[in-house]
Amino acid sequence: MLDGIRTYRMISAMWIRSTMTYRASFAMTTLGNFTATAFDFVAILLMFSRVDALGGYALPEIAFLYGLSSVAFGLADLGLGSMERLGRRVRDGTLDTLLVRPAPVLAQMAADQFGLRRLGRVTQGTMVLVYALATVDIDWTPLKLLLMPVMILSGAGIFAAVFVAGAAFQFVAKDASEVQNAFTYGGTTLLQYPPTVFATELVRGVTFVLPLSFVNWLPATYVLGRPIPLGLPDWVAFLSPLVAVACCALAGLAWRAGLRSYRSTGS
Repeated sequence: MLDGIRTYRMISAMWIRSTMTYRASFAMTTLGNFTATAFDFVAILLMFSRVDALGGYALPEIAFLYGLSSVAFGLADLGLGSMERLGRRVRDGTLDTLLVRPAPVLAQMAADQFGLRRLGRVTQGTMVLVYALATVDIDWTPLKLLLMPVMILSGAGIFAAVFVAGAAFQFVAKDASEVQNAFTYGGTTLLQYPPTVFATELVRGVTFVLPLSFVNWLPATYVLGRPIPLGLPDWVAFLSPLVAVACCALAGLAWRAGLRSYRSTGS
């Protein structure tokens, strides 16, 4: 674990120094990342120019869901977004260069071409979340205040597990980055909207199969004082940290199995 953290820190620091060599380029790419992700919220604003509520949720409440999902995903994408390149390395054989180095492959892969520009997504999500907290009507309690940072960190952990599990799948599929993106980028887009606009079967799927609903739907509805989806009890809203730990453990097992099955390029 310590070797992995040290390796990740050294490689990411190298890429950050490389990025900051061209500060104007970094500023423009970060601004571009910020602007591209902001269009998601612009689409929501356009919807509310025609309706007063979406699935029974007002704009500040949806902004709350959006901000939580975007910040959690943005942190995971910042730290592990490079994992989607694994399929390319498997196909061209460059993964072999990581295997011969005396450092954990997962840490090397996660820090490879570390994209500091992804801070644009985190910044944009944070701004929407601040707006939501300033406008939404929440009856704050100590438990709800405690749940706020727990939601963000646990959500980032769940998305991080999806990144790692998706990369492990690419050991088998070889060219499955878009499949991985369907659950990472697609997952955060799904969670930006309230669960009441989706079919019950989909909500069950992202609760009991791929537990993305623990990123924001379950804990956020508790904070907003709304009924927990699927009629689940209120205490389910506090399970996000346990779900994040379980997801990370399973993703770690999947990564080890995938790495052990790797037989170099052409297999």
